[in-house]
Amino acid sequence: MVVGDTLLDRDVDGAVTRVCPDAAAPVLDERYVTDRPGGAGLAAALAAGQGHPVVLVSALAADPAGCRLAALLAAAGVDLHPLPLGGATAEKIRLRTRGQVLLRLDRGGDGRVHGDLPPATAEVLAAAAAVVVSDYGRGVARLPGLRAALAATGAPVVWDPHPRGPAAVAGARLITPNEAEVRQLTGQPVGDTRVATATRGADELRRRWRAGAVAVTMGGDGALLCHAGSVPLMVPTPISTDGDTCGAGDRFATAAATALAAGAVVSEAVQAAVAEASRYVADGGTAGLRRLLTGSDQAAVPVETGALAAASVEQVGPRAAGALAARVRSVGGTVVATGGCFDLLHAGHVSALQAARQLGDCLIVCVNSDASVARLKGPQRPVVGEHDRARLLVALGCVDAVVVFDEDTPHAVLSWLRPDIWVKGGDYAGGGTAEPDLPEAEVVRRWGGQTAIVPYLDGRSTTGMIAAARAGRPVPSTTTVEESS
Repeated sequence: MVVGDTLLDRDVDGAVTRVCPDAAAPVLDERYVTDRPGGAGLAAALAAGQGHPVVLVSALAADPAGCRLAALLAAAGVDLHPLPLGGATAEKIRLRTRGQVLLRLDRGGDGRVHGDLPPATAEVLAAAAAVVVSDYGRGVARLPGLRAALAATGAPVVWDPHPRGPAAVAGARLITPNEAEVRQLTGQPVGDTRVATATRGADELRRRWRAGAVAVTMGGDGALLCHAGSVPLMVPTPISTDGDTCGAGDRFATAAATALAAGAVVSEAVQAAVAEASRYVADGGTAGLRRLLTGSDQAAVPVETGALAAASVEQVGPRAAGALAARVRSVGGTVVATGGCFDLLHAGHVSALQAARQLGDCLIVCVNSDASVARLKGPQRPVVGEHDRARLLVALGCVDAVVVFDEDTPHAVLSWLRPDIWVKGGDYAGGGTAEPDLPEAEVVRRWGGQTAIVPYLDGRSTTGMIAAARAGRPVPSTTTVEESS
């Protein structure tokens, strides 16, 4: 399990061929954009990329950046347990040319984490084999319920601290600051040598936080491990580490936690972590993560780009859906969401949507993108493109906003939108349980949400309508079929 603050890292790469005429500044002609999870999200994605099942506990706002992060984490194979975040999701945007950063623009990140650790997430944490706390000083690591759960866990805890963050919980197995962080956390002045300065700071931090050990990461020189009552151990890097070091500290922390979970002693875990972090940098750093997320060195298309963005209206897209959800929650209202392909909108859809809207104070419809529909339904679908499907839905009086998602399931969009009620039309209520056994029920329970079933009209089916039209038959209106969307 990875716990901590997640942010969206975005690299905007382009070419500089001229200077701005009204200022002494270069003009960057944008060529492509690379998005990736940052902070705790990067640590989780790196661990998942090594083949480990990973749960991430982090806070996301209901905004486009939160939407993009949820999709990236899902693509990396990370199981997200979201916490609500007021304000905007933090973004770090780097404007680059030829591999050099011209400017970094920071957005958001000043919101507060609301609530505390949900019961469903506490249960998962109690079963974790190891926990990495990836603290970026934005509030997640301060939650009282989370800290109590971390103190009570029997799993090894590796704490990657931040100078603006809280102290680690007592009993953490390993603390992993870098040199600058350990000096800021302890106020240690720079000594005669780097090793002496790091040793004094690590010893003070270990005693103050009552931790088992502290490993100070020292870039290309490896790491310095300080135990109680033992001579510090310097672990050198086994290979050259020239390259992009972004994420190396996250790779170090997750590798150490993985080794501890497998039964390694701390010195063995630190040696394994230095080796893994060195290999990560030698392999290109975040370029390897980019390949994991997108299958290539090119970036995935940002959420609100392309044809959908050009056709967006006031009620369509993650910005509109997130703003609506925030407004409704601010006055104590109930956010209802539902989802589906909605290819050829018919009376069965309208009936289910009207019933869903009656369950709360707004209805947000999550619609499969064209690519998602094609994967689920076959290459001949959809008949109607995602832009037109979204516009038709928001034209209905019972629909307040629409958001299009590209994954095969709505799990990622649910994680940042966090509806109070998730609705499906049809017969999912088998098994005699009090709550419908929907595929999304486990995800919705993570933030205390509920699931519900609304009836749909028999005989209304997109598949049946398409088959009848292709066969030249009248479209049936009362035939019993197997689906409603």
